[in-house]
Amino acid sequence: MLEETERWLATHSWSVADRPLHRVLAAKQRSGQRVSVVLPALNEEATVGEIVSVLRHDLVFQAPLVDEIVVVDSGSTDRTAEVAAAAGARVVHRDEILPRLPAMPGKGEVLWRSLLATSGDIVAFVDADLREFSSDFVLGIVGPLLTDPGIDLVKAMYDRPLGGAAGQGGRVTELMARPLLNMHWPQLAGFVQPLGGEYAARRSLLERLPFPVGYGVELGMLVDSLHLVGLDALAQVDVGVRKHRHQDGQALGRMAAAIYRTAQLRLARGHLVRPTLTQFERGVSGFEPRTHSVDTEERPPMAEIAEYAARRVA
Repeated sequence: MLEETERWLATHSWSVADRPLHRVLAAKQRSGQRVSVVLPALNEEATVGEIVSVLRHDLVFQAPLVDEIVVVDSGSTDRTAEVAAAAGARVVHRDEILPRLPAMPGKGEVLWRSLLATSGDIVAFVDADLREFSSDFVLGIVGPLLTDPGIDLVKAMYDRPLGGAAGQGGRVTELMARPLLNMHWPQLAGFVQPLGGEYAARRSLLERLPFPVGYGVELGMLVDSLHLVGLDALAQVDVGVRKHRHQDGQALGRMAAAIYRTAQLRLARGHLVRPTLTQFERGVSGFEPRTHSVDTEERPPMAEIAEYAARRVA
């Protein structure tokens, strides 16, 4: 590991216990900064309500850390929107944000549009499929941003159990993202969960980043932040254990392809000869090919969008 990365690990990797709630609240009061929490959601009626309820109880009513909780629904066919609203979140449909641009499918698209639907100086993203959710996830990633003006982005790190086995839940991380980072961006090799969906950043950084529309958004954001603000403006916080729904092997293959594409664009801004991925499923007459397109679109920095600039002026 690079000497710089080892130093960063020792100085920019913390535990949620390192910044108690009372200290974070005092820093928020001094700075006057607002905190938004965004949950991108697609058919998460089983879990989104509990996450919103815990956040409201712990970090809105008991302790005024979070100023708004926004669930951005990307086209759910279940009761995700109703459950989230009943729990107290403000629910916005993806297509209602920046309607002049037809929405593209993908998590990154939802995160990008959420910048227009929120007002916080600090924006925290939390996946909506978490089980046994703890508000420490948000306290942990927001704390360094409120207490240290030199920090611009904080990722949560945690254990990800799979089938009862500890540490086995990050398959795309271990097979794709971590090798890519170690080989091409070794400064980022110290991130325990580079693809994790729980992270917070200053709006002033997020609005300058391009957003891959699909699964590549987390890797792209990490790499682009390194180039924009430098390693010492990035940090990670241990928040314990993350329990969530795991994808099947083929879905993981599509995620890995999108992440590779995101990395390739940042390495050379080149063009894939074939931006598709063929996988196989056993059918009645043997193995049958299924070809999927790989996410290749990226949204520009939000600061370049006229509607966003107009809102800031207003």
